[in-house]
Amino acid sequence: MRRGVFDEGYALHVLLSGIFGKAVLQPFRTFRPSRSRTATLYAYSNHDQQALRRLADAAAPPESLQVIDLASVRTKPMPVLLCAGQRIGFDIRVRPVRRLGRDLADSQSGKVLRKGREIDAFRLELLHQFPDGWRDPDGARMAGMSRTVVYGKWLAERLAGAADVVPKSCRVAAFRRRRVVRGNGQGPEGPDAVLHGECVVRDPVDFATKIRKGVGRHRAYGYGMLIARPPGTDPKTS
Repeated sequence: MRRGVFDEGYALHVLLSGIFGKAVLQPFRTFRPSRSRTATLYAYSNHDQQALRRLADAAAPPESLQVIDLASVRTKPMPVLLCAGQRIGFDIRVRPVRRLGRDLADSQSGKVLRKGREIDAFRLELLHQFPDGWRDPDGARMAGMSRTVVYGKWLAERLAGAADVVPKSCRVAAFRRRRVVRGNGQGPEGPDAVLHGECVVRDPVDFATKIRKGVGRHRAYGYGMLIARPPGTDPKTS
């Protein structure tokens, strides 16, 4: 029996791979207005719109072209190299997890979390700080800890050397936990967060490389696309 919710990111991964080729459009993210039946997809790629259309014309299954409107495909050179010291805003959907390097006792559940397992970075921080457990179900109020603080640190680590996350600028704009169903009927359970904030570019080339690759895990499924925004703006979450 399948347990979990439909993973739109996995479905788009399969669709985009079938039309353009594996990882041609990756990382990606969709934005859908409320009550709309259509969505806008943003992605990073090494191909311009003409090349993308040629790829689709050569191999895309006919039925998939009823989902993606090739005539509406638009591209621009991204990411543009920024200047060292330049401050920008960011909007990014991430899967803020850490992979365990060893077995770890979970004092809350009484179970042992096995080496190699992915765990919510916030929960892992709680387990390290409170090995004997905690009473607060969410732990957010304990010792001044919060998802905003922990996830901001998690993001800063992944941008280290390329950009510095501006202290206290990062906030969790959206959050949920869910177990998703992917191709084999199984899927991971974990955090799904949208982070807004600002960062200062330190190494423009490294920053461009990290943006192009994507940030964190599950980049093939709609996570990790850092979208640059003008500093001082606060985009609406979709």
